[in-house]
Amino acid sequence: MKAFWLCFVPLFVAVDAFGILPLFMGLTEGSDARLRERIILQSVLTASLVTLAFVFAGSAFLRLLGITVADFMVAGGALLFALSLSELIAPHRSNPVQTDVLGAVPLGVPLLAGPAVLTTSMLLVEQYGRTVTIAAVLANMMLAGMVLWFAGAIYRVVGTTGARVLQRVTLLLLAAIAVMTVRKGLESFLR
Repeated sequence: MKAFWLCFVPLFVAVDAFGILPLFMGLTEGSDARLRERIILQSVLTASLVTLAFVFAGSAFLRLLGITVADFMVAGGALLFALSLSELIAPHRSNPVQTDVLGAVPLGVPLLAGPAVLTTSMLLVEQYGRTVTIAAVLANMMLAGMVLWFAGAIYRVVGTTGARVLQRVTLLLLAAIAVMTVRKGLESFLR
């Protein structure tokens, strides 16, 4: 059970469902309830399938390229840090998107299953195994779906400012996880 939580927490931070809440609200503004439900389902399914593909084939792909886990940890940690820092300093702005693909792109990939989630999931497989990582991925995607499902109610409770504060705190945690990942990769090099 401890391994599950050790996988769940970094993935929860990487998925950042609360962080994409303002973007989701903006992209689906004016959509009826049925369309929002379809968009949420499409985004969660897309993000889950893409992440599970990385869980199953990520290590083999790295071996094919001759990349070690330590290499990936340093590169992935640096990328996570850069992403979190860039979002902290200059958050991305949404562009008009077609509603028929909105759930898959950009909500499913790259927002729910972006570089942070893909990198984190591959690293967790190496540390805790595939079964626990899959369970943590699926639990996080279901939780993200619930957050999006209740986006209107959550947004009314926390407001615009509260949603932005949640997003910033999550990005800070992601930056800290990125630094830890780089540190562990460097420790592997030095051994």
